[in-house]
Amino acid sequence: MRGAASLGYLLARTSDTLADTAGAPVGERLVALEGFGRAVAGLGELPEWTEAIRVGAEARERVLLEKSAGLLEWLGALPEEEAVLVREVVRVIVSGQVLDLQRFEHATGAAPVVLADGAALEDYAWRVAGCVGEFWTRLGFLTMGGEFSGRTLEEMLEMGISYGKGLQLVNILRDLPEDLGNGRCYLPVRDAGDLAELLAEHGRWLERADGWVREGLEYARGLRSRRLRAASGLPAMLAVETLDGMRGADWERLEGRVKVPRRRVYGLLVRSFFGLGG
Repeated sequence: MRGAASLGYLLARTSDTLADTAGAPVGERLVALEGFGRAVAGLGELPEWTEAIRVGAEARERVLLEKSAGLLEWLGALPEEEAVLVREVVRVIVSGQVLDLQRFEHATGAAPVVLADGAALEDYAWRVAGCVGEFWTRLGFLTMGGEFSGRTLEEMLEMGISYGKGLQLVNILRDLPEDLGNGRCYLPVRDAGDLAELLAEHGRWLERADGWVREGLEYARGLRSRRLRAASGLPAMLAVETLDGMRGADWERLEGRVKVPRRRVYGLLVRSFFGLGG
């Protein structure tokens, strides 16, 4: 499954670059994203990147943009069933990135935009990450069959989708102060300026994220390959540690951005190969 998984990752990183190049106007980024999505779907030619996007991207991201035509050639060379999965996951991811740009186009730190409700937050988490759990699972069963997992496709899909949403939610919770400073509030609160309400909502969604991430640990335990267990389980282990670091944190602690120490990361990496723990 390595080829299609790698290509899916690179295509998603390309769309992420187009969405996040802050130096380019939102309108330009939307046009680029939508054109890129059509090209991946086979419905149009790859667009020319504007000067603002090329200049605004970081050096490594510019290399990725320059190689985007090669990525589409690679996609065309994949077995058709694998290519269908790659196109679908990129389609869903791009839809989430487009929605995000449109939703926060006029947001500022002084006038933040807040998601309407919990359903909107779950929908966003599905579009940019939950769909990756589905992609990974379908690709694994397609390319490896019974060697991927001893559990059913339906069981693994449910856990994989929850896992992806959980990882995205961890990022949202960790980045809450920074996002709010940029006018983005992903937590569905009535008043984004009310720190008490923000912290209470943060605590509620933290527990939701914890449940989803622990489904990710269970997902990894259901994989037969040690390499796949490690690759799938390590992000969940890091996420659990991050959530533990945020549990009960005050606003000042969140502003410091909770991180797992590097030494702990190395320890978890070793554990991911030999046992995922509880």
